Amino acid sequence: MTASTILLLLLSLLIAGSLSFFQYIYKVKSKSKVGLFLAFLRFLSVFLVLLLLINPIITTSKLEIIKTPLPIVADNSSSVSFLKANENAVEIFKKITSNKAIQEKFEVQTYLFDTDFRQSDSLNFKGNQTNIDLVSKNLKSIYKNAFYPTVIITDGNQTSGNDYVYSFGENNKVYPVVLGDTTKVLDLKINQLNVNRYAFLKNKFPAEVFLQYSGTKNVTANFSISQGNEVLHKQNISFSPSKKTAIVNVLLPAEKVGLQIYKAKIDSKESEKNTFNNSKNFAVEVMDQKTSVAIVSVINHPDIGALKRAIESNSQHKVTVVKPNEIKSLQDYNVLILYQPTTAFKSVFDANEKARLNTFIITGTVTDFSFLNQRQSNFVFKMSGQSEDYLAGFDSKFNLFAVDNFGFESFPPLQNSYGSISTNGNVDVLLSAKIRNIDTKAPLLSFTENQGRRSAYLFGENSWKWRLQSHVDNQSFDKYDVFVNKIMQYLASTNAKKSLVVNHENFYNTGEFIEITAQYFNKNYDFDDKASLTIAVTNVKTKQTKNFDFLKGNNTFKVNLDGLAAGSYNFSVQELNSKASYSGHFEILDFDIEKQFVNPDVQKLKQLATQTKGTAFYPNQIDTLIKTLLENEEYKAIQKDVVTKSPLIDWKWMLILIAVFLSAEWFVRKYNGML
Repeated sequence: MTASTILLLLLSLLIAGSLSFFQYIYKVKSKSKVGLFLAFLRFLSVFLVLLLLINPIITTSKLEIIKTPLPIVADNSSSVSFLKANENAVEIFKKITSNKAIQEKFEVQTYLFDTDFRQSDSLNFKGNQTNIDLVSKNLKSIYKNAFYPTVIITDGNQTSGNDYVYSFGENNKVYPVVLGDTTKVLDLKINQLNVNRYAFLKNKFPAEVFLQYSGTKNVTANFSISQGNEVLHKQNISFSPSKKTAIVNVLLPAEKVGLQIYKAKIDSKESEKNTFNNSKNFAVEVMDQKTSVAIVSVINHPDIGALKRAIESNSQHKVTVVKPNEIKSLQDYNVLILYQPTTAFKSVFDANEKARLNTFIITGTVTDFSFLNQRQSNFVFKMSGQSEDYLAGFDSKFNLFAVDNFGFESFPPLQNSYGSISTNGNVDVLLSAKIRNIDTKAPLLSFTENQGRRSAYLFGENSWKWRLQSHVDNQSFDKYDVFVNKIMQYLASTNAKKSLVVNHENFYNTGEFIEITAQYFNKNYDFDDKASLTIAVTNVKTKQTKNFDFLKGNNTFKVNLDGLAAGSYNFSVQELNSKASYSGHFEILDFDIEKQFVNPDVQKLKQLATQTKGTAFYPNQIDTLIKTLLENEEYKAIQKDVVTKSPLIDWKWMLILIAVFLSAEWFVRKYNGML
């Protein structure tokens, strides 16, 4: 407290004492104990009131020592155990974290990573995948603007995520500890296999296989692709110390409809330490029909090319771009995309009155809206000659098919003629139109179904910019292309609405995230979030059945089936109240990505250390690592003087005490007849 505050407190004591003395003692002929007690109560009341007005502050100073953080991050994936480095990893982890000198200099924090990143020191090496990139992202979030070293105990073999070499901050040194035997051994490996998920009956589909060799002598390997007991392709491939990779391109026949399982394999007469990476299973869904889509337009526009690429990203779709006068028969197509219709489209609309194909109408600045008013009845257009930019607003209640919002609101605006668009009948809106973030209450992307015919409407051109923006946001066209293909799937289907809709893949790899989603609709085809969905999954070989409950998500139900062993599974989804059901099948392919390595990735770990100005160490150099950390003068503890200011007495308690003292004084005076 300051000197002025102390003087005020002394003055308060004097004033309180004077007032109580004057009222209860001064000029009082008979001094009694009651009078003295009342004087004391008055003294306390007045003093506390003055103390409340002064509000004295106590200042305390405390020295704190802030140590440099030292995150020690250990690889908890199964590849460490497969390389027989798990015991070594635990020993190294404990040796560094328990070192007293390290604990005195640094604020030690222990973390683990595999498919995710978490704070822990309990290693079990059961992670299905390795994502080192997660380490950098999480450490940057935890230690913002801090200067610290990082110790990573890992084999460096990343199986998911972005390249970790350049993801760590250049100002924070990384010290990787390399786990596993670095001795090079002979190893043949199927490094990567590319194949389309879909093929068509009686056609041939391509398979591209990348082979890799590690060794010091010439080897002739046998490569084959088989289905069951039948060998579909076989060839010999030569490797040498100077030729360590090979690419095999094969055309395989699609002879049966349904999910077909194949196995690629490479081996030789030489003995190998790891044979898990010599084979890889893959699957292809063979379709007996191809969806043919016609994009009809009288103008050239980037939208047309973007739509064609997005639709044909699914190999079961074929797109033909034609002009209205070039169409001879609509029987050659399954879906019509009418891009900015004008009166030149009259023959196409007339022909479709008989063919009754589902249509996707896209409008823009050159669309003849008067013509559209005459040829369709779902919307009424009152448009001007002026153009306007329209942003998208996502409707989470849309339930015709499952769609994720992958950033529609941040996409560039679409351009369309300015005016009003009113609906006529039942219209399901997925995207609504906004003008400079003002909701126009008009649809931007919507769907209708009348008498079994389905139609989609996109009111705006330049959707090619959406595809590019999706690539910028996700480093891939996949999310946008899947979105467009879901629209095509909806339009290509002629089935009536089902109350229970289930979405799943036909095959998964071991260790992958296995999620099945479902939607249940009531009689009005509104999404029913009170539905109770269960799934029974049966292993075809063992006949063992497991039951799971779906969990409600955002406009959908989800179930996680992680942990199932490789094999073939039948499943049945049932809604318990209505007894609606859906049956399906999927395969889990036997492929453990964590067993594909025979050595740690020393080169990448050294590159990471060099990039961050750190040093890579081996298990027999842990003492050197500890010495390096302790002797580094960059990581010094900071002494900080923390000044804390707090009131002498809490004002709430002061008010309570004042009320108590005044009340006591009043009751005593009342009791003694002094009022």
